[in-house]
Amino acid sequence: MDDLPRLIGTSEAIRDIEEEIECASRSNAKVLITGESGVGKEVVARLIHQRSGRGRAPLVTINCAGVPDSLLESELFGHVRGSFTDAHRDKKGWLEQAHAGTIFMDEIGEMSLRMQALLLRFLENGEIQRVGSDRTQSVVDVRVISATNRNLLARVAEKSFREDLYYRLNVIHVPIPPLRERREDIGGLLSHFVRSFCRQHRVPEPAISEEVLAHLITYDWPGNVRQLKNAVERIVVRSRGTITLADLPKEIFGSRIASAAAAAQSPSVVLADALYDRMTVNGESFWSVVYEPFMSRDLTRADLRAVISRGLEQTRGSYKLLIQLFNLQSEDYKRLLSFLRKYECQLPFQKFRSVPARLDSVSDKP
Repeated sequence: MDDLPRLIGTSEAIRDIEEEIECASRSNAKVLITGESGVGKEVVARLIHQRSGRGRAPLVTINCAGVPDSLLESELFGHVRGSFTDAHRDKKGWLEQAHAGTIFMDEIGEMSLRMQALLLRFLENGEIQRVGSDRTQSVVDVRVISATNRNLLARVAEKSFREDLYYRLNVIHVPIPPLRERREDIGGLLSHFVRSFCRQHRVPEPAISEEVLAHLITYDWPGNVRQLKNAVERIVVRSRGTITLADLPKEIFGSRIASAAAAAQSPSVVLADALYDRMTVNGESFWSVVYEPFMSRDLTRADLRAVISRGLEQTRGSYKLLIQLFNLQSEDYKRLLSFLRKYECQLPFQKFRSVPARLDSVSDKP
C-alpha cells in the first residue's frame, strides 16, 4: 500500500479541500476538520502537516474517543514518577513528543469538559505541567489540528463543549462532505484501492462489471471512504476473475442497506444495521466486526452505541442474550460489559423491555 497520503477524486469538493490544505500548510494556524466517520479526516491532517514547514518534525496522532478520560491527561501532558500506581518513572506526554511538529487530535468532540479546560489552558500559553507535578516542566511549540464527526456548535449550545475552545480550534475550517455527496469520486477511489490491494496481496487485478460499478456508485456508503476501502479489500481477496454483484459484501448488496428507508436513517444507524447483519446473517463475531474497528478508530462511540441499541431491540434489553446474538462465548459476558462501561456505551436495558425477548435459550437477565 502507498505510505504517502493523498486525496483521490475529481469532484469540486476535492478541489476545494485541496485549496484549504494549501492555505493551511502556509501557516501555523490551528485547523478544525469536520465530516462523518470514514471520510478521510486523518488523510487531510497528514497532508497539511506534510506540506507545512513542520513536515520534517513529528506528527503525533491521538484519538480522544479511544482513550478513557482518566488516562487522557497523562497521555497528553505526561506524568512524574509516583504520581499514580505504576508510574515508575517520569514520562513525556504526546504534546512534548510533538514539539516543533503537529499534534492531530481526532474525535475532539468526545473530550470531557475537564479535559477541554486543560487543553484550552495549554493553547493559551503552551506550558506543560505533567500529572503529579506542582510546576511547569516546559513550554512547547506544537501546531494543533483537530477533527470531529460531531456538530460542535450544537454541542456548544448543549453546554457539552466549551465555546471558547471551539473558537480557539476553529481558525481554519476544512469540511469534508460524505462520499454519497461526491459520487463522481467513487470510480477513482475504487480503481486506486483495487490496484493497491492487488499489489499487497499479490493477486491479478480483477475485471469489474458495469453492473457492479453502477451499484457501487449508487450505494450511499454510510461508512464513507473507509467502508469502500474495506469492501474493496474483501472483494479483491475473494476475487476469481470478474467481480459480479454476487461478490459484493452482503451489507452493500443486501436489501436493508439498499432500501430507501435505510437511506433516510442517520449514518450511525445505517452502519449499525450493516454490522448487525454481518453478525446475525454472516455469523461473524462482535470482537472482529465491532470491537477491532472501534479500537482502531474505524468506528465512533455513536456507531458502537447504535450497534448495541440494535442488538438490545432484538433481545428486549438482555445483555446475556446479546452474547448469543453477537456470536460470543458465555465467558465473554463480563468482558463485553466491561468494554461498554469503559467507553460509556452500556445502554440502560429497561427501555428495551416492553415485550419479552425473542431468544429464549439464555436467562433473560442483563
